[in-house]
Amino acid sequence: MKNILITGGAGYIGSHTAVQLFEAGYNPIIIDDLSNSDEKVLDRLEDIIGKRLTFFKGDCSDRSLLDQIATEYEIAGVIHFAAFKAVGESTKQPLKYYQNNIGSLLALLDFMKAKQIKDLVFSSSCTVYGQPDQLPVTEATPRQDAESPYGNTKKICEDILVDFVKSQAGIRVVSLRYFNPVGAHPSGKIGELPIGTPANLVPFVTQTAAGIREKLTIFGDDYDTIDGSCVRDFIHVMDLADAHVKALDYLKEQQDDFYDVFNVGTGNGNTVLEVIRTFEKVNRIKVNFEIGARRPGDVVKIWADTTKINSILHWHPSYSLEDSLRDSWNWQKTL
Repeated sequence: MKNILITGGAGYIGSHTAVQLFEAGYNPIIIDDLSNSDEKVLDRLEDIIGKRLTFFKGDCSDRSLLDQIATEYEIAGVIHFAAFKAVGESTKQPLKYYQNNIGSLLALLDFMKAKQIKDLVFSSSCTVYGQPDQLPVTEATPRQDAESPYGNTKKICEDILVDFVKSQAGIRVVSLRYFNPVGAHPSGKIGELPIGTPANLVPFVTQTAAGIREKLTIFGDDYDTIDGSCVRDFIHVMDLADAHVKALDYLKEQQDDFYDVFNVGTGNGNTVLEVIRTFEKVNRIKVNFEIGARRPGDVVKIWADTTKINSILHWHPSYSLEDSLRDSWNWQKTL
């Protein structure tokens, strides 16, 4: 059973990926500082897979901790999730984002080279495309100036990875450009657990439906879209987790000094208002919302062309938007 180090593995996407890795025959080892997650997730993971996963509490840019892990376990690959990801917060605290998101990657790459760990799957983001001129976006779509410091950190990290691979560091890397992860594990045992005010749409929808929030604000209804609200490509977190397993399997077949990038989305765009209406329909519950002003840093519309990941990784989404919103609500009800 190959050991895979998951940075930020107690977080939303990391925890679901840990389940998929385990089910694919890997042994996930989690490192997380719990700044945006909860240690109770480890109990929930044990409930799902029937085994207590190895967990190290700490920062993945702490080299002494990484060295300790490598002493105890032979690490076959790394999936790097650990990053701050709130677009709005990044516009207010850019230095926090540059320091954490870029610093952690640099520390990790230095560690991987020293320990001769070859395979890395990196969490990138469709934010690297900015507001694209043409839709849907392919991996060849030019990256635009980022709309936020968060988006810029992902762009810079991709550039660092390309340069590192070119330096013949003996590493193989896949960057996965996520679109908008939603949903939860079908068991309802793990899901998105935002600390404080949610930065993403669906937790805000579920918390409003549950009465935790008085109302949801939609940032703008005067955009050039079918109903005036922004368009996103919403992908179920279990499908996204599956893409990481397929990316790891793909890396094992490659030569050293290899880099590739894949969009991970459904290939469909839905507006914010469509998401709310779909949520209300599948869960038979009303959501109290109002229209507010546009939010700085928001891209108007974006969705993925998934031809490349479909054909090369043989990855296809298995969950619909309805499934995602049903699972999100089931998860919210367990909290």
